[in-house]
Amino acid sequence: MAFKILSKYIKDISFEIPNAKTFTTLEKEISNYKLNFDIKSNPLKQNMIEVDTILKILPNSNIQNKMLCEINYTTIISLENIIEKKELEKIVLIEVPQYIYPFIYETFIYLFKQCGIKNVSIEKKVDFQKMYNEQKNN
Repeated sequence: MAFKILSKYIKDISFEIPNAKTFTTLEKEISNYKLNFDIKSNPLKQNMIEVDTILKILPNSNIQNKMLCEINYTTIISLENIIEKKELEKIVLIEVPQYIYPFIYETFIYLFKQCGIKNVSIEKKVDFQKMYNEQKNN
């Protein structure tokens, strides 16, 4: 492994169910939401990088009563050696999110369970390699 995880933490969570109507329809309408990932990085100091893996669920345009769920999970990594840009890109966009996603998934499910919504399904496995390849081909 060309990097080491120094720390990981939840930087920000937004979870908003704006009204009772949204809450009562959420369990059946959750399938009309899609997962969206945004991955950002910020160099901290020599050989250290902050990687933000942001999960959002976005409603389809036909949903009238929309809820908001966004989790920003931050990972601080150190690079073991000086590496080329393409390898660094793969670490930031594939390897770190792949490692951190189970923590994001558990947090996501926990939030819904705490509101009494038990039948929420989101992808337990996400193919960050495929997402990376699709982004490169666009």
